[in-house]
Amino acid sequence: MEKTALDVALAFVDRINSHDVEGLVALMTEDHCFVDGLGQTVRGRERMKTGWSGYLDWFPDYAVKVDDILRKGNMVGLFGTAQGTYSVNGKLSPENQWEIPAAWKAVVQGGRVSEWRVYADNEPVWKIMGVKRY
Repeated sequence: MEKTALDVALAFVDRINSHDVEGLVALMTEDHCFVDGLGQTVRGRERMKTGWSGYLDWFPDYAVKVDDILRKGNMVGLFGTAQGTYSVNGKLSPENQWEIPAAWKAVVQGGRVSEWRVYADNEPVWKIMGVKRY
């Protein structure tokens, strides 16, 4: 039985929360498109393998919590929070912990995620990381 778009989107979230980069890659289409909260786009499953590995190095306890879901055909909207702790020299300090409201759009093609789009204000995270935006 073919998995629904919702099944695939929730499996993708499960792989994120498990920090299973290989599992994430397996759920991406070859031409997977990732769009961050600023609208910056990364294309290709191999580039995203590197991206997710780096992100999970920065935030080794990163997790997504889904509270609400909307579906329309092959598109799934997920709404909830993202949280993590910025790792400094391999240490997770309470002052580097963050939690922000977030939403994600998953477009599913052929049982894989062809687009993963993030909607979040990452300003609190950037402040913790010492990133300045102008």
